[in-house]
Amino acid sequence: MMGPFTVFTMVLYILLCFLGIMANGFIVVVLGREWVRCHQLSPCDMILIILGASCFFLQWVGMIHNFYYFFHHLQYSKEPARQYFGIYWDFLNTVTFWFATWLSVLFCVKIADFTHPIFLWLKWRVKGLVPWFLLFSLLISFIITMLFFAGNNALYQAFFQGTFFGNGTLYDFTRKLEIHYFFPLKLITLCIPSSLFVVSIILLIISLQRHFWKIKHNANSAQDPSIQAHTRALKLLVTFLVLYALSFMSFIIDAAISGIGSTWYWLWQIVIYLCTSVHPVILIFGNSQLGQALMKLLLLVPKAFWNDKGISSLT
Repeated sequence: MMGPFTVFTMVLYILLCFLGIMANGFIVVVLGREWVRCHQLSPCDMILIILGASCFFLQWVGMIHNFYYFFHHLQYSKEPARQYFGIYWDFLNTVTFWFATWLSVLFCVKIADFTHPIFLWLKWRVKGLVPWFLLFSLLISFIITMLFFAGNNALYQAFFQGTFFGNGTLYDFTRKLEIHYFFPLKLITLCIPSSLFVVSIILLIISLQRHFWKIKHNANSAQDPSIQAHTRALKLLVTFLVLYALSFMSFIIDAAISGIGSTWYWLWQIVIYLCTSVHPVILIFGNSQLGQALMKLLLLVPKAFWNDKGISSLT
């Protein structure tokens, strides 16, 4: 029987997931309508819509997987469920990390004012490069997913063919596979996009500091639109950096540890999915187009409610 703390964290996890699902779904719907209306998207919106879609499906797959694993823990490794869930989750998780990285790279290229030839080349060509970045992310995520699938399939086949006759032997094989195969693969998979993300943040901070130094003698520097734009973007990216780092560390720790006890299981899942749930909310309020669409929606709901109430009273 589940204790009060387990039930509380489970409910909190569900609420967090639905927050992320609604926020990511909202981003996809708003930008999708803009795409249909104008038949084109800016590079930033292009990344936002595909990042929102990947996070949307990742939340659903993760939630279904976590409930299945929690209530069928003993059968999880003995059934093909690990392979089925793994295919979708590994692909969506990897591609989400890459999409988030490209968003930070795009912010850096658009806002930073470096004069290095490579940086200037990226600034002029970024619009045409973004689709290739996204295609590369899909391709590399597919390859990594196949590598994860090979490991999960080896684990399932070992049990299915009766190679092991005791839980201890099966556990030892599982831990060996986790430590010597899954953990290095996850480490490489996450370190590459995370490194690009950190480099983008550092470059953007350096550029912002240089910009402050250039206009420090200007009396109206605090009201400078460029400074305000830099500051808003930096706040968004610093917040995302904290969430991104938390997500990265949680995945690494989760890969290094065999499993979290049932008491702390849902609290750990909250930490893992905090980034994909909270970051889209920050993006909505930090993006003028998405923020205006949200305000219109929030104003439309009470208006529709009072209109329906008025009609009901008349009838």
